[in-house]
Amino acid sequence: MSDPSSQPHHPDPFDPATMPGKATASKLRKRRWRLPIILFLLTCFSTFWVGANIWFPIHFLEMASLSGNWMPVRETLISHWQDGLVYMVAVLAILLTHEMGHFLTTVYYRIPASLPIFLPFPISPIGTFGAVIGMDGTRANRREMFDIGLAGPLAGLVVAIPIVWFGLATLDFQAPIHGPFAIDLPLGMQMILDVLQPAGYERGAPIASSQLNPLFMAGWVGLLITGLNMMPVSQLDGGHVVYTLFGRKAHWIARGFMVFAIAYIVFADNWNLGVMVFLVLLMGTDHPPTRDDHARLGPIRICLGYASLLIPILCFAPRIILLRS
Repeated sequence: MSDPSSQPHHPDPFDPATMPGKATASKLRKRRWRLPIILFLLTCFSTFWVGANIWFPIHFLEMASLSGNWMPVRETLISHWQDGLVYMVAVLAILLTHEMGHFLTTVYYRIPASLPIFLPFPISPIGTFGAVIGMDGTRANRREMFDIGLAGPLAGLVVAIPIVWFGLATLDFQAPIHGPFAIDLPLGMQMILDVLQPAGYERGAPIASSQLNPLFMAGWVGLLITGLNMMPVSQLDGGHVVYTLFGRKAHWIARGFMVFAIAYIVFADNWNLGVMVFLVLLMGTDHPPTRDDHARLGPIRICLGYASLLIPILCFAPRIILLRS
C-alpha cells in the first residue's frame, strides 16, 4: 500500500491560504471563471451555427466565398434557426450534464478541479470537440477516481437517452436521400430503431444528411462523445475506470487498444479517428497511479465498472461520418 505522506505536496489553487495576497486571489478567481464561461458561450454559438447550417457549415461558407456575398449563409440561418437552437440546447445539455457529473464528484471528494472547459469547433458537422475538466488526480484514491471517472458518462447518458429516443422517433426515412454525407449509427441507436420501427427504416442503412433532425444529431453527438471518452486509455473516463478495475494491468489493455485502433484506422481506411488517436498518443496511453491504488471498490462498483465497459460498444459508431459520392 502506498503511503499518502510520501506523495509530493501540491499546493491547492483553491485554498486562500496558499495565495500570497488579495490581488493574486482576485486574478486566480477571474482566470478560473472567465475562460470556462467564454468558451461555453463560444460553444453555444458554434453548435447553434452548425445546427442552423444543417450540420454542414463548410458547404455554405464555400458558397459564400465563391459567390462573393453572404446570402447563402444568411438564407440558411433564417430558414433553419429553430433547428440550430434546438440542437444547441440539446447537445449542450448532454455535455454539461456529463461534465458536471465529473465536477460535482470532485467537489464531493474535495479534489481540486477546474470548471468544465468547452471546446468549440464551428467548421465541423457537430460544432464542438466536447468538454473537459482539469483536476489534480494525485489527490484521489482508487475508489474516488472510479467515481469521478464514471460519474460523467452515467450523468450524460441520463440526458442523452431520452434525446436519442425522441430524435430517432422523429426521423423521416421517407425524405429524399441527398446531401454530401451520411451518419453511421452506433449499436445502441440501431437497437432503439429496431424497437421503434419508423416508416421507411431499413436496418443497417446509414442516415443521409437530408434526413437529419436536431434532436437526433444532438443525441448522436452525445453518444459519440460518451463512447470516445469511455475508451480504456490514458486519462479518458474509460482510462480511469479500467485503471481502477485492473491496476497496472490496465497499461497493457490501453497499449493493446491503441494498437488495435491504429490498425483499424489503416486497414479500414477510416481516418475520422486519426485526430483522437493522435491526441491520446500525445497524452500517453498509461494512466498515472492514484493516491492509494489499494482502496477497496466494493462489489457494487466492480459490477458497475464491468458493465460500463459496454458503453463504447453501444455508443460509438465506428465509421462515424460517411462521405457520399
